[in-house]
Amino acid sequence: MADRISIKSKIMNKLIPIICILFIGCKGNSQEKENVKPNTATKTTQYKVTKTEAEWRKQLTDIQFYVLRKAGTEKAGTSELLHNKEKGVYVCAGCGTHLFKSEHKYDSGTGWPSFDREIKGNVAFEVDNKLGIIRTEEHCAVCGGHLGHVFNDGPRKTTGKRHCINGAALKFVPEN
Repeated sequence: MADRISIKSKIMNKLIPIICILFIGCKGNSQEKENVKPNTATKTTQYKVTKTEAEWRKQLTDIQFYVLRKAGTEKAGTSELLHNKEKGVYVCAGCGTHLFKSEHKYDSGTGWPSFDREIKGNVAFEVDNKLGIIRTEEHCAVCGGHLGHVFNDGPRKTTGKRHCINGAALKFVPEN
């Protein structure tokens, strides 16, 4: 009798792991969700002005390169253009494209040059959620240089927009 129990015990000790492996390994497809990967292809925008990173580095100052080509942000209150009240036009520091008119500049109190509107067609927009919040990023439509962001908390008497722009992304061209 003891031999029979011993044989049954040995068989069970071998069968239980096999049954467990079969049970765990069997996986039904009826309740599985289709594994769909999002389209991870990056969009490539072709700009009229394109340069290599080395060419941009040679042309731009360190802060201009950081802002325009690496989508960086200058420290608030550091731009020489922040308190500029002269008449003229603000152009892209990378390619010279006219971006903002001085008549649309105002003091937003943020520490960055602010405008209530752009020169149509010269500024491009795209969604930016790098900080975990959705913002609208602005860049030069000709060279793709990062300018800043646009918000809906600007002057209500005009457009209601605040184009919060890094001064390092701009050069000022005085009128005449």
